[in-house]
Amino acid sequence: MEINKYPIELLMRTTGYDVSKYDDSFLLSTLQKRIFETNSKSMENYFVFLEQNSLERAELIESLRISYSEFFRNSLTFAVLERIIVPSIVMKRDKTKHKDVRIWSVACAGGQEAYSLAILLEEISNGDKAQGYRIFATDQSETQIHDAVNGQFPSASLNNVSLKRLKERFTKHNDMYAIKPELKENMAFSVFDLFSEKMTCPPESIYGDFDLIFCANLLFYYKDDYRKSILHKMRNSLAVGGYLITGEVERDILLRYKYREVYPYSAIFQV
Repeated sequence: MEINKYPIELLMRTTGYDVSKYDDSFLLSTLQKRIFETNSKSMENYFVFLEQNSLERAELIESLRISYSEFFRNSLTFAVLERIIVPSIVMKRDKTKHKDVRIWSVACAGGQEAYSLAILLEEISNGDKAQGYRIFATDQSETQIHDAVNGQFPSASLNNVSLKRLKERFTKHNDMYAIKPELKENMAFSVFDLFSEKMTCPPESIYGDFDLIFCANLLFYYKDDYRKSILHKMRNSLAVGGYLITGEVERDILLRYKYREVYPYSAIFQV
């Protein structure tokens, strides 16, 4: 089944939201899920329902915006970050007048990725306040940002978190684990549109200059021209010698665009 122009034109006309940027396979799979959830008998019946129901239009758009993350996802990536990349960034920043390590978590979803990075930085600095850091975590979904700020996670989502980290960085409430408030002190969560023509990076960061940009499991949702637009924006936001991190399945995209992977299969790149 192929995507025709009707849902694209319908959503643009009724909501002003452009879904043409999404990869066809992702858009189709999202539509099929909504067809199932709404008990629509066919794609055509769903389009009729979509045109008549503003709540469903909002639900479809939110489904397209939903991103997914895990704590310490991709063990090799985080091992290289912990043992090589982040310590080298801290050492380099120590020698400059701007000592804070600056990180942008581009599609932070519920905050798992951003909190994982904060935990790493806290452990590497070992409580030394002179080794400061700032993490700017953004997502295009207000719902996701609300969940990230809330910072509460079911125990089933913490399989990659060691017992030591669980005890030091979380507080347990029934079957939920809440991020301790002190871990949030150097973090800023905000809604950000990657395709905004007015802004290159989150306004809270003021000037970009990120040592590390984490953009995992996002690029494959979009068509090639939009992938290039995202990468151009992030490349312009990196500090000299900064690192760009993707998901495992997106390594081939960056290799095709001639980015240099700093450690084989780590999904950690430099321009």
